[in-house]
Amino acid sequence: MTARPVLLIEDTPSLRLLYESILKSAGHEVTGAADAAGGLAAFRAGDPAVVILDLMLPDRDGLDLMHEMLAARPGTPVIVVTADGSINKAVAAMRAGAHDFLVKPFDQQRFLNAVGDALKAAQAPAEAAGAAGEGDPPGEFIGSSAEMRKIYARIRSVARSMATVFITGESGTGKELCAQAVHRLSNRAAGPFVPLNCGAIPSELLESEVFGHVKGSFTGAISDKQGAAAAADGGTLFLDEICELDLNLQTKLLRFLQTSTIQPVGATRARKVNVRILCATNQDPLDAIRRGRFREDLYYRLHVVPIHMPPLRERGEDVILIAERALRDFAREEGRAFRTLDAEVKALFLGYGWPGNVRQLLNVLRHVVVLNDGPAVTREMLPIELLGPERHPDKTAAEARPLSLQSLVGRPLAEIERLVIEETIARYGGSVPKAARVLDVSPSTLYRKIEGWKARG
Repeated sequence: MTARPVLLIEDTPSLRLLYESILKSAGHEVTGAADAAGGLAAFRAGDPAVVILDLMLPDRDGLDLMHEMLAARPGTPVIVVTADGSINKAVAAMRAGAHDFLVKPFDQQRFLNAVGDALKAAQAPAEAAGAAGEGDPPGEFIGSSAEMRKIYARIRSVARSMATVFITGESGTGKELCAQAVHRLSNRAAGPFVPLNCGAIPSELLESEVFGHVKGSFTGAISDKQGAAAAADGGTLFLDEICELDLNLQTKLLRFLQTSTIQPVGATRARKVNVRILCATNQDPLDAIRRGRFREDLYYRLHVVPIHMPPLRERGEDVILIAERALRDFAREEGRAFRTLDAEVKALFLGYGWPGNVRQLLNVLRHVVVLNDGPAVTREMLPIELLGPERHPDKTAAEARPLSLQSLVGRPLAEIERLVIEETIARYGGSVPKAARVLDVSPSTLYRKIEGWKARG
């Protein structure tokens, strides 16, 4: 199956023989080594397609050996193997450039899936965008600020590994765009990208949404249902608002991460899936751990490669690039003549705090385009709430300038509801749960409304 061998570095003879047998049965050529010295010699002498590396070796630290190998051949996919009590070391290896990690004991299918994914990464051509600069935006991103160039570089560096990416940032900063970019640049790009908002689904239905259910397993289960994890088989599962996940389901998610096995609600047999996990939250996950709302062991299993999306107010001129691109798109959709922002509006946009980030900016421009015509957006066209004192997400509700009744009169009721919800979320730093408490509704109600608005553009 592989013209180039798989290099297996494992010091336990029985395990080395077992792994070699599994690999050879699957058609792989294997070169084995019992220690770091032998493994490094085999690595230098040959050209392995994949390296399988036990991190606990008798003569040298496995992580140090991996560093030397990747320094010599940076594109080599390395799968690190570790014991259950050494997850932190495996995470460190992933952050240092490993492609995937396996925790002993692992089953044959998980092992072969990891090797297969690594071979795809080794054989995949360099990113087509390689002709573009490394700082150019991947996917749907817009912007060239220093902060975003760092994000683009991180996305490119992690995309072709199997590392779990933990994306943080305020509401509206583009966390799902980040997840989509990682997926599109990965060797799983031809597979499905399945997003699931953990806060938008009632807790009693969440297990079914993630893992599926069989007919008759509970009231209302009138047919079998495929869960998000099964739908993402061969691709990427994106768990948005991961800190909203029910504690009982967090336990099952941890088991899924360890075994790659799912069991639909009511099913008697489990099945294997090959899925990469990406997740995101607008909360502080460490605070959620302190409050007992998020499992610490799950956090460290997911928090392999962190990416923090910067708020729009820290992205400088990016706000103008995003605004003018969106303005032209909206104008084309609505049959308007808008092409640019006038100088006064540009200065206002650069000085505004944008508590709702890119999502708020897009909403402002959509309203302008629907109610006005150009070619240039002027100050008089902007919503009145944008013209008051700058509101910062860390200000309290008492400090922020309220929406005026005058600005709401004459607007459709659905638009007023959306404005009030978005304003409340912005005033509480992008936290949907906090906004839900103030508005006296459940967080899942707000998440469903937000998803509906996004779907309708």
